[in-house]
Amino acid sequence: MVPLGLPRVSWNLEPWLLALLAASAALYVRGSMRLWARAGHGRGITPGQASRFAAGWLALVAALVSPLDAAGERSFALHMVQHELLMVIAAPLLVTARPLEAWTWALPREWRRRVRAFTHSRGFGRAWALITEPVAAWSLHALALWAWHVPAFFEAALAHEGLHVLQHASFLASALLFWWSVLGRRARAAEGVALASLFTTMLHTGVLGALLTLAPSPWYPHYIAQPRTGFTPLEDQQLGGLVMWMPAGLAYAVCALALVSTWLRDATRSPRLR
Repeated sequence: MVPLGLPRVSWNLEPWLLALLAASAALYVRGSMRLWARAGHGRGITPGQASRFAAGWLALVAALVSPLDAAGERSFALHMVQHELLMVIAAPLLVTARPLEAWTWALPREWRRRVRAFTHSRGFGRAWALITEPVAAWSLHALALWAWHVPAFFEAALAHEGLHVLQHASFLASALLFWWSVLGRRARAAEGVALASLFTTMLHTGVLGALLTLAPSPWYPHYIAQPRTGFTPLEDQQLGGLVMWMPAGLAYAVCALALVSTWLRDATRSPRLR
């Protein structure tokens, strides 16, 4: 029996999506190899960072290309699994893999010079600092998460492919900004802010998950009309709420503990403390 009574589904083989995924992987590999050839193996981008890029890239494939994408249109719980793969698995892995550096090194020398000049310009620097500032990144991610789960917006995304793509793009983009504000280089100088961002995000996503889990009736009519032989529409929504509430919340807690562990380890190595 297919889980939740879902019919057999196929892979999402949209050419533009496959092209973007293939290009991102090819540029990362080319940039890393070129950087290592110049600076030495493991310099600039470590093997661990390359492994995290591979894991994050595979999480994107699982969320957007695998049959999970089509199954999410028939099961709210599987749709939530798809969203969490984007926001709490793929996004932090990609942020810590330093893809921007690798992609830049994959470009021809003249293009690299132009990209470097653009990214060091005053206008770009101000815009980047604005959207990656912890409060702004936190707010953008929270807004995307709560707004798209408003029933009218969620239903519209299910009904229109363009809005569905926009929904997933906003989830991933806002999550990348959020995790950059937590795990990026600037966050190392503001440990308390990073922990606060993680804790409050865990709280508000947990609240949304709890609301979905404890709701007395389904929020999204689209899923009521889907054929199923397993869970009822309300049970399907409750399971999806639990996915957001428990496993996703645990991911934020684990990241916070890992950051604390790293900072304590670095502190014990400080000459001043010794």
